[in-house]
Parts: sequence; C-alpha cells; structure tokens
Amino acid sequence: MASSVFVEEVDAIIQTVNHAAALGKISADAQKNILRWLREPGYEDARPELVRHIREEKWELLEDLFFTIIPFGTGGRRGRMYPIGTNAINDRTIAESAQGLANYVRQVVKKNELSCAIAYDTRHRSRHFAELCAEVMAAGGFRVFFLNGYRSTPQLSFTIRHLGCDCGIMVTASHNPPSDNAVKVYWSDGGQLVPPHDDGVIKAVEKVNTIHRIPFGEAVSRGLIQFVEGEADTAFVEAVLRQSRPGPRDLRILYSPLHGVGASAVVPVLKAAGFGDIFVYPRHAEPSGDFPNVPNHIANPELPEVFTELIHYARDIGADIVLATDPDCDRVGCAVRETLDRNSPWRLLTGNQIGALLAQAVIDRTAHKNQDRDHFYLVKTMVTTELIREVGEAHGVRVIGDLPVGFRWIAHEIEKRGPEGFLLGAEESYGFLIGTHARDKDAAVASLVICELAAQLKSKGKTLYEELISLFMRYGWYRERTISVSLPGKKGLAELELLMASLRSEPPRKLGELRVTKVRDYGRGIQFLPGGPQEPLVGPSTNTLFFETERLGNRAAVRPSGTEPKVKFYFFAFEPPQMFSDAKEAEEALEARLTTFEATMREEVRRRTSG
Repeated sequence: MASSVFVEEVDAIIQTVNHAAALGKISADAQKNILRWLREPGYEDARPELVRHIREEKWELLEDLFFTIIPFGTGGRRGRMYPIGTNAINDRTIAESAQGLANYVRQVVKKNELSCAIAYDTRHRSRHFAELCAEVMAAGGFRVFFLNGYRSTPQLSFTIRHLGCDCGIMVTASHNPPSDNAVKVYWSDGGQLVPPHDDGVIKAVEKVNTIHRIPFGEAVSRGLIQFVEGEADTAFVEAVLRQSRPGPRDLRILYSPLHGVGASAVVPVLKAAGFGDIFVYPRHAEPSGDFPNVPNHIANPELPEVFTELIHYARDIGADIVLATDPDCDRVGCAVRETLDRNSPWRLLTGNQIGALLAQAVIDRTAHKNQDRDHFYLVKTMVTTELIREVGEAHGVRVIGDLPVGFRWIAHEIEKRGPEGFLLGAEESYGFLIGTHARDKDAAVASLVICELAAQLKSKGKTLYEELISLFMRYGWYRERTISVSLPGKKGLAELELLMASLRSEPPRKLGELRVTKVRDYGRGIQFLPGGPQEPLVGPSTNTLFFETERLGNRAAVRPSGTEPKVKFYFFAFEPPQMFSDAKEAEEALEARLTTFEATMREEVRRRTSG
C-alpha cells in the first residue's frame, strides 16, 4: 500500500524537507507545517500527495501552500482549493472548521440535543465538503438537517431559524473564481458569527487536533442526517412572499443565476408572486462550478462585463429589466432601460443605487401601517451610500448607518433592536435583506421587491432609472465607486499591513484636487486633521480609514478585505440637488471626480508598496 511505503521512507522525506529549509527554499513556518502533516496522526489521507510534491521538489508551491494556516475568520474559511496545504481549502481545513464549530457549540450551548443545518452551492467539491461537514457534525452529537441539492445562502440562514438549529454551515465561496471554495458559519439566529462567538469558534478551530467523522451513508441510515429540502423549500418561498404586495405584474424579466443556485430561489419566488413573463438566460442556466459562459469565469453581479451579453439578449426579447445573482444567490445586480422606449439605452444600477431605490420602496409600503414612522428603521454599513440615510430621515425613519462592513453586523443590529420595525438592510456590495425570515442578505426577496417596484413604475410610465433620478433631484447627486487592489501571498500579507500602517501615520493630503481635512481611524478610535491633534472617534472598532475632504460628502475609505488577500477602496462623490438640473451632466462631473480620487489612491498604493 502507498501509505505503508510512505511510513518506511518517512525519515528520508523529513530530511529532504529540513534540507530544503536549510537552503532557504521554504520558510521555517512552511517547514513546521509540512512536518506536522508528515508526522502527526490525522493527515494520513493527504500524505501520499504531500510526499509526491516533496519528491518533485515543488518548493515554491509548497511554500505557498504551507507558509501559514488559512485563517478561520469571522465568517469562516475561504480560499483556493488544493488537495494539500494548511493555506488551502481541502478536506483537512474544511473538517477542522466543522470540528472546531462542533466543539465550541457543544461547550457553550447547554442542551442535550443539538442540531446543525448544512447547505451547498454549485462550486466544485461543494457537495463533497458539505457531506464532510455533516459527517463531522454528526460525530459531534449533532442532528444534521441537510439541504440535499443546490440551495442559496439565505435559504440556509432561513432553515436555521425555521428548524430551530443551534448553528449552520454553508459551503460556498460566493463570487470568487472557480478555483476557490469556502465554508460560511452561522449561529442559531441565522446570522454569521459576531462577538463573542466569532472569537470563540476561531480559537476552537485553532485547537483542533483530532477530527471525528461518521460516514455520510451510515449517518443517514441512523437518522443522524436528515434531508429537509422539501419542507425548507416550501417554507422559504412562503416566508419571502410575505414581503410581496399586490399591484401590477406587467413586467418582462430576464434573469441569470450565473451558473449558480439562483433558479432554486429567485424564480420560484417571482412566479409565486404573480410574475409570469420570466426568461432565464439559457447560457447561464446550467449549474456549473466553472461558470463557463461568464466573462473571465467570475460570476460577480458587481462586474459590468457580466451584464454585456445579458443586455443584448434583453433587447432581443424586449425585456424591461435584467437581474443577475451571484453563485450562492445572496447578492443581486440589476440593469434597466433609461425609459420605457424599447430603443432606449440600458443602465446598470450600482449596489448603492439599488439600495436607495429599495429604501424608498419599503418606506412607501409602511404608509398603510398605524405606527409612527420612527418605529421603523433602515440599516446600512459605513461604506454604503448616504443617500439611504437621506431617504430614510426625510420620511422620519431611523437610519443606523455606521456599521462595519459585513452583513453579520446588520443581522446583529436586527437582533439587538428587534425585528418589528426593521425595513431594510443594505450593503454597497449588492447585498440586501427585506423582512426577517433570514439574517443574511437575500437576493430572492430583493429581486421580488425590485420587480414589484419596476412593475408599479411601468404602470405609471416610468422606469427604475427615472425613479433614481427623481431621488437624486430631491436629495442630492450621489455617486460611488469601489476598487480592489490584490496583494496575494506571504509578501502581499506583509505589504497589506505596512500599507494600512503607512496610511495611518502619513495620510494623503489630497484626494484628486480636494484637500483632505479630516481622517477618521476606526481601528484606533480616533479622528484628526492631517498633522493636527487627535480626538476620540465614536463608532465601531474596525480596521477602516476614512479620508474626508473640504467638500462635504466627498471622501474615500480604505479597509483590508475580510475574505480575500486584497485591500478595498471606497470613493464617494456628492453635490447638492441644486448644483445640477441635468442627470447626465451630474453623472459626468461626479464620475470625473471619482476618477481623480481613484488615481490618487492607486498612486498612494504604488508609492507605499512594491507594486
């Protein structure tokens, strides 16, 4: 057997690794992690592949795979799939994640019977990793409620709540490339982990040595794993439909799941709500982890190129609206015609613009309720457009708008304040929640409300784009842009830390032509004028910097991504409503300003890093 041959040669293999480390071909950290996989129990299945890599002297690859342990962050683990490596998604790192979760929940939840819901998307090995997690949770004494077949992330969140589970696991890497996969971990409220459970699970995962599993088939036959998709599907659609309102349904919809799970969520919801004129884009309909017909195989509705051929098809079939959801169907992008004329140009709506339209829509829906408007509230993150705040406050609705990036904080706010007055949670990254059926963003319910609003506007001779312009003319001209700068590998992680430290100690003096007048550093809880004294900053503790300029509402923010090796920049341009009477003139002026902001920060990154 291969394993017995390996045991006989283990000393020679270890000597080879130590020799490579002595020659500087791998780092001391990589050496330590490789030796653990060679020596300790629990890594037997992966050792033949590891030995092959060592014999073939793939030291550069081994360094990348073993120089660190892929972090189990606040939402779970995400990264490139590879059969071996502490810095990759594979059977070992996935099983460690599930084992750590099981250990922590059993430690803090004082119940005799525990349960966990598990779902997965269309990515490569998602089903395999979901079964692996189920095996670990079953061995840990959990009853596992398994959604058998591709399902959305918000349906997993809903199922946790619906079945009263103690935790949940979603196997998905969202919009990442086909090479990646991940696990997202959820608490009993259906939201991703927040303090103290985030830190508790992270520490529990770090302590995992031994992994316990019950084979999937055996666990099913013993009733430890139960398939619940039938009940969960029906209940989920019914829960989303509680956000539906009667009204016009004359709307031709082109929908793309981008080769993901969306056909299991968006399409049933829209049909059940009375929309009968729905076209699923044929080239994106097949569930596939390769995302074969999406530009560059990146199934991200934030990317304009994703919509190029969708809009061509929409013109051919006379569609009124185009919707596209990411592979796990928790985020939705939208394109509409500028006017109802079939020859009208099409417009992509940004996540910020969709959020503002949804804010106005959900507020309008409260008009029939007897409570005062201040009973209701909207929630957004600190890098999401302030237009949502303007819309809410103009109608007497409270807006909580200084939350850190990550929908888990929006979910936590709902739990903290109570769900009764909750209207909308919104992120600039195309994530929205309406209703309280879930505690994560939900593209199905967002698609439903977008389509109902579009149909209502169509009956009045307007489009979503024209409604957006009406908001700008009333509340001010808002324009935003987000960019990411990748800093991969061990060197990239070090550069990212140095970049953030440099921006803190030496903030840019200008954004484009505008002078920076204030720096808000949420990581240190301070604000200051460049070169001036520091003052306390009230707000959440999060590794985010804001650079405010001399012109109100024009600013930039920077933060490291919580899920990928990159830094994200957010740019905000604003002018009061009276500054422009023409929408295209306003757009061109603000886009030009954003371009100067972006150029400034790209130059700052180039100057402060090796790239």
